[in-house]
Amino acid sequence: MTDLRLGIIGCGNISGQYLATLTGLPGVTPVACADLDPARAAATAAGHGLRALGADALLADPDVDAVVNLTVPSAHADVTREAIAAGKHVWSEKPLSLTREDAAAITAEAAAAGVRVGCAPDTILGAGLQTTARAVADGLIGRPVAATAFFATAGPELWHPDPEFFYAKGAGPLHDIGVYSLTALVAILGPVATVTAVTARGRDQRVIESGPKAGRTVPVEVATHYSLTLGMASGAVATIVTSFDVPGHHLPHLEVHGTDGSLTAPDPNRHDGHPSLRRRGEREWTELPHTGGYLGSRRGIGVHDLATALAQGRPHIASLELGAHVLDVMLTADEAAAAGRTLPVAGGCALPPPVPGLIGG
Repeated sequence: MTDLRLGIIGCGNISGQYLATLTGLPGVTPVACADLDPARAAATAAGHGLRALGADALLADPDVDAVVNLTVPSAHADVTREAIAAGKHVWSEKPLSLTREDAAAITAEAAAAGVRVGCAPDTILGAGLQTTARAVADGLIGRPVAATAFFATAGPELWHPDPEFFYAKGAGPLHDIGVYSLTALVAILGPVATVTAVTARGRDQRVIESGPKAGRTVPVEVATHYSLTLGMASGAVATIVTSFDVPGHHLPHLEVHGTDGSLTAPDPNRHDGHPSLRRRGEREWTELPHTGGYLGSRRGIGVHDLATALAQGRPHIASLELGAHVLDVMLTADEAAAAGRTLPVAGGCALPPPVPGLIGG
């Protein structure tokens, strides 16, 4: 197939991980990059053999087929919509946008332009979570009844060189790290119907502890600890705890429990790992061999899946529909916490299609 030529907009911390993946895969070719900081774009271009352009020039470039949007969350919707208007396919980092209105506009504009939009996280494409989803779909635990997911840290200011945006509107632990757990649960169990949420904020300010900004104070505009109860449309009940206020814990990443057994899944922030199964009445856990998904994959594999899906005429898996539903659930969680009651999720999504077999290695 003809390679999908990629333009990267946003050359921050995550771009290096994407480029390490995308420069080694068939079907995609990074050709250009842009950033608000021209020096950062130039350094990224020099390190990966790209052309450094301004964002407007990149969007107008006929040699760019698709935009990989790695900007900060507050810019996601604007950059995605500009790329769609330029006739480009788009892969967006999470979240898709900050509002339902922008998500709806992206959906309508992409359909009108005849372009595809995909949205992170793409960890659901890895062999670990794909095998977990297949095990549930194949009935290895019977009818799913409950699930739990935990993703909690002490906060990104400990390691990230530019952590301010993590504490601004549209970020926080649910939108930044809990989104991995939530997306995995939707990919395994289907859409969410209702949300109950309680939140807390450990501190009103954070101090950057690494990099050139060490010692600077960051104001906290969002909740930093979430406890969610999700009523899945399937009838299962899921619990998510996600936090920037937990120095350490021994909690499992993700577990799914059914009428005939339980599954413990790999870390939804990673692509690899194996789920383990314990059937009703058994005392031991059995590690399951991989049955589907991308083997040895890393961040950026979703861009490759989008390109491959285009060439094959099939739906891509980390889809616009999935990203919009996950955003809707996260926004509903914030609203439910503020209201102090359970709220319905207005929209839904189809269960994402599986990766067609085991790919890579």
